[in-house]
Amino acid sequence: MKTLSCPRLLRPLMPLVCVIALLQQGRAEEATVRIAMGQIVALDGDREGNFVRIEGAVEEAKGQGAQIVCLPETTILGWVNPEAHRRAYPVPGKDSDRLAALAKKYGVYLCAGLAEKDGEALHDTAVLIDPAGKILLKHRKINILTSWMTPPYTPGKDIGVAKTPFGTIGILICADTFRESICRRMQKLQPDLVLVPYGWAAREDKWPRHGLSLKKVVSGAAGWIGAPVVGTDLVGQISNGPERGRIYGGASVAVASDGTVLALAKDRDRDVKVFTVTLPRRTRAQLTTGASAPDE
Repeated sequence: MKTLSCPRLLRPLMPLVCVIALLQQGRAEEATVRIAMGQIVALDGDREGNFVRIEGAVEEAKGQGAQIVCLPETTILGWVNPEAHRRAYPVPGKDSDRLAALAKKYGVYLCAGLAEKDGEALHDTAVLIDPAGKILLKHRKINILTSWMTPPYTPGKDIGVAKTPFGTIGILICADTFRESICRRMQKLQPDLVLVPYGWAAREDKWPRHGLSLKKVVSGAAGWIGAPVVGTDLVGQISNGPERGRIYGGASVAVASDGTVLALAKDRDRDVKVFTVTLPRRTRAQLTTGASAPDE
């Protein structure tokens, strides 16, 4: 019985064939995804109105082909709103259930910031929900600003990621990205994409320059983590506490790990910015849904 062998004349070409095969395998490990930064107007305490504006942004994003939608920080009751101590729900709970229903209705992965009540503690939280309405990941903000609300949020401890068809996705929240140590913990999980709801506020006379500061922060986080970071801010105003009157000026931004700006939303105006990113899915085989890095 004869066995097949590579013809002698083709043997010198085998290294090239192997290189081509590896390149094709690499392309197969990439995923192209449409992402939306849902830069909405959000009003402190206006739960029902904010849900109307959230759904409007998700519907618009879906209409532009978005597969992932990232909304701002504490977008349902507002950031540093002391009413949240009384009005926030657990997660899972009524607010996260409504977000899950929107993710399912429009068939998108939805990342949104919301206040979370856990016993006597109030957390500044963000969730990633899949198109079936399942919460894949919950992150509690670690770097809270304790002087901005009394009593303050309770800080979180853990950092995690979740697998999706597009790759491994992590979540941080606003001031988490100020700290290199937090970003390096995320880096250890090797995410392909990080979604960050922001509440980026400053005095009126600091805008639009404050938008450039947001770009710098997001770029720094992307470099530390080694993955694209999507930072979604809102449009509005802080209405409570010692920083009352500060303006949320939008200017949401997405930045690649090399500092390239992938998308930039409007200055001080509502915007649903949809853009395309190619993700390498570099850790698909190693990570499982809900993988986490321990507190250090």
